[in-house]
Amino acid sequence: MTTPVPPPTPAPDDLPGNGARPRDRGLPRALVVLLGAAAVVVVVAGIKAIAWLIAPAFMALIIVIAVAPVQSRLKRKGWPAWATTLVLVVLVYAVLIVLALGIIASIARLATEIPKYASQADGLVSSLTSALKKAGVGPDQLKQAASSLDIGKLAGLLGSLLDSVAGLATNLVFLLALLLFLTVEAGGVGHRLASIATDRPQITGALGHFAWGTRQYLLVTTVFGFVVAVLDTIALALLKVPLPVTWGLLAFVTNYVPNIGFVIGVIPPALLGLLVGGPQLAIVVVVVYCALNFVIQSLIQPRFIGDAVGLSITVTFVALFFWAWLLGALGAILAIPLTLLVKALLVDIDPQARWADAWLRSTPKEAEEAAADEAAKAAHKAAHKAERKAARKEGRDARKAHRHPQPAGVASGTDGDAAAVPGPVDPPEPPTRGDSKVTP
Repeated sequence: MTTPVPPPTPAPDDLPGNGARPRDRGLPRALVVLLGAAAVVVVVAGIKAIAWLIAPAFMALIIVIAVAPVQSRLKRKGWPAWATTLVLVVLVYAVLIVLALGIIASIARLATEIPKYASQADGLVSSLTSALKKAGVGPDQLKQAASSLDIGKLAGLLGSLLDSVAGLATNLVFLLALLLFLTVEAGGVGHRLASIATDRPQITGALGHFAWGTRQYLLVTTVFGFVVAVLDTIALALLKVPLPVTWGLLAFVTNYVPNIGFVIGVIPPALLGLLVGGPQLAIVVVVVYCALNFVIQSLIQPRFIGDAVGLSITVTFVALFFWAWLLGALGAILAIPLTLLVKALLVDIDPQARWADAWLRSTPKEAEEAAADEAAKAAHKAAHKAERKAARKEGRDARKAHRHPQPAGVASGTDGDAAAVPGPVDPPEPPTRGDSKVTP
């Protein structure tokens, strides 16, 4: 018969109740932070290396997300699946083709229009050079500044930009094919998310919030961008600035660039106004843009975007420069949707990352807490109003009773009618023996 071996005695540090902290057998927190930072650096470097692929792919995803509700509505109306998919494909391609043709036509017209003002630009540079010379600037610096302000270089830059746009044919084919595949697969996204929700409901909720926030952002930005583009086009046409429609389209596109889209959109028409009408026209253009674009894009629109997507203005401003550095111009336009996707994948699906959401959201409190606070304030206000109303009614009744006293033996009822005061009550008659309710 074997003797049972007693269990090993735990070390003094591992004994509960001795005041010692249990040993942490995981990695040190500092090492975890360093490994996480290194992983972020590696991922960012990989994204930057294939930015030519990620930026168009994400743009295709955003376009499909934006027009996906059309397919859902058509399905609810009884349309067949193939018809809804066909409508969605047509809408997606129409949005992309109209936007691409507008940008290419505007760049081409701008490249052919600017060389016409080469003489005005040379005269402006000469006058500016003489003014700087009188201010004491050396001749070497003047030559360098004059060469950098050559209008021919600007025309060449625009021509190279047009060539680069034309050279995106391969990427355009890839984008169109990806849009087709995403559009066809969009009909089954709901079933896929339902399958994921059975095991990972946090992931489904985070992705749904990302899609909703992206649609809200696109809706708000498109509405404000259209208003700004129309107002800018009308104002530039009245000021006789060349290419007003082109600058209106530029204002519409730059409206998707958070916070600083106004600055990017005002520089070209202001420079062209300087060449056409001198400093006075350029100043007027800047003032008009400040009155329209700055107020709408930089003051009013960020508040609506913050309420729609739940990101603070500071986060959107920092995200703009980060995604522009990482993915280029397309990253600046898609900065907020990209930030929403990263937040959904890294913060919203992890309950332990709620501390990060507190720094990213537009309000100090969560939406549920803010709604509860608003409801509590409304209930308190309603109760206070009811108390004041009851107090006023009691005061009116007291004053009425004081002015019109009731005779003795009569009291006022609730409806103002007189009610007789009850007199002495007769004692009840004793029950008979045949009553079944009598107890012995």
